[in-house]
Amino acid sequence: MQNSDQKTTSSRFRSLTEFYLWPLRVATIVMVLLAVNQAFNFHFFIGYTLLSNKYLYSILIIVIPSIFILIPGSIKGSKLSVPILDLFLALSSITILAWFIANSFDMMAYGWELAAPINAQYFSIALWIIVFEAARRAGGIGLAIIVGTISLYPLFADRMPGPIRGFSFELGTAAGYHAMSDESIIGIPMRAFSNLVIGFLIFGAALQHTGAGKFFINLAFALLGHIRGGPAKVAIVASGLMGSMSGSVVTNVMTTGVMTIPAMRKIKLSAPFAAGVEACASTGGVLMPPVMGATAFIMANFLETSYANVALAAIIPSFLYFFGLFIQIDARAATEKLEGLDKKELPSLSQTLRDGWYYVFAFGLLVYLLLFLRREMLAPFYATPLLILINQIFSPKTRWGVKELLSFIDSLTKLFAELVGVLAGIGLIVGALSMTGLAGTLVNDLLSIAGGSPMILLLIGAMTSFVLGIGMTVTAAYIFLAILLAPALISTGMNPIAVHMFIFYWGMLSFITPPVALGAFAAASVAKSPPMATGLEAMRLGSVIYFIPFFFVLDPALVLVGQPAQVIPALALAIIGIFIFSGAMQGYLYGVGNLNIVERTMMFFGSLLLPLPGHTIFPISKSYLLVICACMLLPVIIFPYVRNRRG
Repeated sequence: MQNSDQKTTSSRFRSLTEFYLWPLRVATIVMVLLAVNQAFNFHFFIGYTLLSNKYLYSILIIVIPSIFILIPGSIKGSKLSVPILDLFLALSSITILAWFIANSFDMMAYGWELAAPINAQYFSIALWIIVFEAARRAGGIGLAIIVGTISLYPLFADRMPGPIRGFSFELGTAAGYHAMSDESIIGIPMRAFSNLVIGFLIFGAALQHTGAGKFFINLAFALLGHIRGGPAKVAIVASGLMGSMSGSVVTNVMTTGVMTIPAMRKIKLSAPFAAGVEACASTGGVLMPPVMGATAFIMANFLETSYANVALAAIIPSFLYFFGLFIQIDARAATEKLEGLDKKELPSLSQTLRDGWYYVFAFGLLVYLLLFLRREMLAPFYATPLLILINQIFSPKTRWGVKELLSFIDSLTKLFAELVGVLAGIGLIVGALSMTGLAGTLVNDLLSIAGGSPMILLLIGAMTSFVLGIGMTVTAAYIFLAILLAPALISTGMNPIAVHMFIFYWGMLSFITPPVALGAFAAASVAKSPPMATGLEAMRLGSVIYFIPFFFVLDPALVLVGQPAQVIPALALAIIGIFIFSGAMQGYLYGVGNLNIVERTMMFFGSLLLPLPGHTIFPISKSYLLVICACMLLPVIIFPYVRNRRG
């Protein structure tokens, strides 16, 4: 899901002939049946429910070969034919993983992860190499360098300097741990994929291949297209909904941006601004419940809680982010006197609802199962058939035939290949840190460097998350820091779910922050705008996201930790603060009018103080902090209000 963010188009995949496509399609169907069998304990297809490690190896034997068939080994590799080397790697991976499946019971029964027979060590080394190459192809060279370096670390950990010294192992022992323990290749990342992510990938793909995606986009246009700055506000709603379904920033940009960006250009918004709006909205979509991205499911595993709790915790932060975007866009439209689109150019609300109201049932069922029945593992397997059935019965325009069904299966094949390759590679990182004991020692070292200061640790975490988000997928960066940094932050008294959400948010920022800004650059390709100018515009528009993680990690009421008497005031102050912050960023405050540079500066700093709880950054109570905010904000709100009315 999220690794597809790192590649801006599907051109990274080979254009395969039917000779190769059909085996991959059959493998994908087997994968879906296997996941359904495991989730429901149906005992069909294979006659019984698989052992945990056998199930994970079965997923790998289905997906890893498809990576070598689908994704060339280099950028210059052939996109039309599969070379002999890739066929050899695919067949080798099948052979190697078949051995692990055949011996999966003995591995668990006799503890082979630390005392493997010599033949098991040889197979483990081979699997290590195969998984590394699959991760390189799926995740890119940046991820490959990090995975390669850290996974080899156990071989020389005892020769490293003090802070990063750990236990070292012989090659065969280290390979056995990587291949057979539940802490490495088949560890937390792959377990999260097998238990939760598969179903939501299927649901997201079904949304995009039925009429549901188009329905939500048309609904947004019908509701908001005619108001001030309407197309930009449509982009927020449409891209937010689609991003939540797809879990991918770049996929979302390329799906909704082709409709929203031209509409924004039609009301005279500049190309960089239009592309920046789309990039910011698509980034926020991945942070928005109920689906979010693969990282949210892995977060639930780390926190040993239900995915529903993670989704609930994400509600207020994602709302605050979209609220900030909405206010900034409205301010821009007001200063530039931008009207909405003519209603004649927009889809009719009544017609849109008639054409697609039934899609809401599938989405409603998913939310009900997730948040009320807490059936995270089963929810998408109920919602997806309902969605497809609704599409087949009620929507003749988007009804599936054989061609559409095969397109759906092919898209699943690519999604599975990208994500499994990345997650198995990340597992090697987790395994190396677990094997050497480095995870525990680095926590103490970080606490020592920060002098026990939560704020210094947060700043270290923010910068590290951002840097890792540039070179790795968000999921990889999150897992790395969830092991190394999150325990240190939690040990200072911070709320665990707020800490993990903080790391997640800061890892997402590389999508809208130059010099990388993959989401912004993808939007720039649609808008035909300069990539760097688009990145800077997206950075300014989405600037509130740089501060929201600090708000909720310092005040966990914003991730719904606490009583309503704590949550409601915290939310109210955060909304007011972000409202003023957004006006300061655009130089126009709704209800007040235009602002000069001094007023904007005072509003900027005052708005950031407003949501902070007492005795955090500043050693004063919340009441004193509110007095300071009032002294800063009231004059710069009243004076421009009076000036603009007189003017």
